[in-house]
Amino acid sequence: MVPAPGDIEAAADRIRGHVRRTPLIEVARGTFGVDAPLVLKLELLQHTGSFKPRGLFNRALIRPVPAAGMVIASGGNAGLALLHVGRQLGHPVEVFVPRTAPEAKVARLRQYGARVHQVGAAFADAAVAAERGAAESGALLMHAYDQPEIIAGQGTVALELEQQCPDVDTVLVACGGGGLAGGIATWYGRRVRVVAVEAEGSPTLAAARAAGERVTIGVSGVAADALGASRIGAIAWEIARHAIDDVVVVPGQAILDARQRLWNELRICAEPGAAAPLAALTGGGYVPGPGERVAVIVCGGNSDPATLA
Repeated sequence: MVPAPGDIEAAADRIRGHVRRTPLIEVARGTFGVDAPLVLKLELLQHTGSFKPRGLFNRALIRPVPAAGMVIASGGNAGLALLHVGRQLGHPVEVFVPRTAPEAKVARLRQYGARVHQVGAAFADAAVAAERGAAESGALLMHAYDQPEIIAGQGTVALELEQQCPDVDTVLVACGGGGLAGGIATWYGRRVRVVAVEAEGSPTLAAARAAGERVTIGVSGVAADALGASRIGAIAWEIARHAIDDVVVVPGQAILDARQRLWNELRICAEPGAAAPLAALTGGGYVPGPGERVAVIVCGGNSDPATLA
């Protein structure tokens, strides 16, 4: 089930024309108080404001989609992305979200015509309901992060990044369920250091590493809507054991501070989960070595700009 770099190349060909090639910007040494030159991959400018359409388009273009359409559980971003995929490809979409999902994301889902069900207090509750719903309707079940086609699609972020900046030494990427981090690590293997960054309220990969196996954890904190998986994905866990070099867990306040810095210095309106990789740098959780060139994936922007005023 673990995808290979060739699957990512195939995904890139398959989804070309359906997704945006997102820009990369260079940030001078000393910006954000970080003593290293940085490049920021602005995946928050992807369709629907996150990287999620990449993997979902890839799976929807590989698997036959029944008349019942597609079903997904989501904290918000995957649901928005699948709705976009459904509208582009002509398939109905049903989304299960926890009651804790941000109202702004739920409102957008309803505004654009998705059938939305708010169930349970966490993503895990919505996932169970989505599986049940797909089984009853016959719809194609789409997972937010734990299917090989999804991870291969997310890995196209790294393929693009390497084309745009081939001399990167380290990539910092947010990790919740592990789909994006797993895809990036699959593409680079050990050619580039990949560091997964987790919020202290949902450190799924750090907990699995400490235990030596996947474990279920409680979910809380400022980035719970985007990084709020209670368990690292099975595929991402297999990838992480061989291709993710390190895991950094950052406090919620450091995430909010990094989010504010992105706005103050670059006018980038990132959601909290997307600011976590920068928080690893600004909070000292990851300190680049001399001459190290670091890429930061800014993976989502679905938040209320008024909170940055």
